[in-house]
Amino acid sequence: MAQEDLSQLKIDKATATARPARRSARRFWIAGALVVAVLAVLFFSGILKPAREVQVVSVQQTYPSQAITLLNASGYVVAQRKAAVASKATGRLVWLGVEEGSRVKKGEVLARLESEDVAASEAQAAENLKNSRTSLDQAGAEYHDAQLSYNRQKLLLSQGIVARADFDAAEARYRKAKAAVAGAQAGIGAAAAALEAARVAVEFTMIRAPFDAVVLTKNADVGDIVTPFAAAANAKAAVVTLADMSSLQVEVDVAESNIEQVRSGQPCEIQLDALPDTRFRGTVHMIVPTADRSKATVLVKVRFDESDRRILPEMSAKVAFLSRPLREGERKPKITAASAAVVERHGRKVVFLVKDDRAVETAVTLGEKLGEAVEIVRGVKAGDRVVQSPEKGLKDGSRIKILEK
Repeated sequence: MAQEDLSQLKIDKATATARPARRSARRFWIAGALVVAVLAVLFFSGILKPAREVQVVSVQQTYPSQAITLLNASGYVVAQRKAAVASKATGRLVWLGVEEGSRVKKGEVLARLESEDVAASEAQAAENLKNSRTSLDQAGAEYHDAQLSYNRQKLLLSQGIVARADFDAAEARYRKAKAAVAGAQAGIGAAAAALEAARVAVEFTMIRAPFDAVVLTKNADVGDIVTPFAAAANAKAAVVTLADMSSLQVEVDVAESNIEQVRSGQPCEIQLDALPDTRFRGTVHMIVPTADRSKATVLVKVRFDESDRRILPEMSAKVAFLSRPLREGERKPKITAASAAVVERHGRKVVFLVKDDRAVETAVTLGEKLGEAVEIVRGVKAGDRVVQSPEKGLKDGSRIKILEK
């Protein structure tokens, strides 16, 4: 019995080796199936798909005027009325009442020179005028008395009461008094003229604005010697430089070959480099009737149809010469993209935005067509990059590789 029990405890080697083999094979197939499933998921999710090579374009902010622009030219803002204000007199600057950017009115005093000497001359001339008027009063009184005496002697002479010599003396006195009155009147005129000259000399020490303007530069400071010709060492000719801001125009050079596209009164659109987000309406004011032979260009002046305090002289500007005036609603910019970037997917218009290395399908609302571009009312913004001419196989989330143009 004991031996039979021991014989039952023997291990069947064939069964023992078959079971682990079947388990290993099963694990292998399970692992393989998992790997295949993972690879399938990765492939269909796009991770293992090769990146599609695409070209991209930028969504832009476009002005409708670009579609009716005949010609573009660049230049600078120039004040057509500008003055370097100085004094006709020579003297030391004792007061300066403006600085750069100050707005002044015509006739306003900008600065003063020392004026004690000319003020004294004015006071002296005023006293001389008073003295001349007193002399006229004296001469007038003498003339009145001489006239009465002359008339009396003339009457008495006709009656034979006085001698001829007495009448002649009265007549001479009368004529002398009359001449004295005329001389006193002339003296008043001379004294008045001298006073006016003294006042003008005082006025020359006042530096006034010749027109409504803005101060561009300050050329002298208090204590500087100001002289009309600035011939002396360290002397200043101009105290300030002014510009009439209402006279600002853009001066641009147009090539001779393109000048036939420009005409006087032609509508324009002006863009300043300092204000890139603002467009100003303009009109061709003048085509200067001469050419620059060194540059083969013709100078064209374009005036602003609207004023803006942000516009300053010497600003860089670009001018678009238009084929017609802008209509209402054409002055505001529009968001546009190349028409080829917009495709139809599932009955709606979409673009593929570029985000990192992926193409993101984005629905858009379209507006009017502008040449080779189309207005996008909603969906993207200026500066976004979208796939140009997306292929049918391109899907939302597809990996992409941007081709260099």
